[in-house]
Amino acid sequence: MSIAEEQALDMSILLSTAYELGDRINMSAAVADYKKWQLRLATDADAQRLIRTFARKKELFAECERFGHFHPDYHRAKQEAEAIQQEMDACEAIRSFKLAEQALDELLHDVSKTIAHSVSATIKVPGNEKANTGSSCGTGGCGGNCSGGCS
Repeated sequence: MSIAEEQALDMSILLSTAYELGDRINMSAAVADYKKWQLRLATDADAQRLIRTFARKKELFAECERFGHFHPDYHRAKQEAEAIQQEMDACEAIRSFKLAEQALDELLHDVSKTIAHSVSATIKVPGNEKANTGSSCGTGGCGGNCSGGCS
């Protein structure tokens, strides 16, 4: 067997194992919870209304923010965006989806970190949302259902 054939065999074993790991992750409670809340979020009329409203308020604030505090509507636009963000935080479907998404993100990050550190303790592991400690808009916390406008 040539070196190229051995490498191809090694790669196929690695890929097969990776697919098995993916299947096991897909059968996990974290994924089940995530999918449950993703569906609930998508079908919750109040949550969708809040997401659409927040996207509009965020866009208005971003427009005002270009000029900073000197824009005549800056403070009003900021307050309106913050008020909608608070409503979103109080919405069970949005709040629970964000928690489920965070739990799944942590699971995937832990798996990635375990694999990477089994190769080398100094290897860099792609970051997860834990590094994003702020709860500002734009993190895509609603799975992109709001154009990345909620966190």
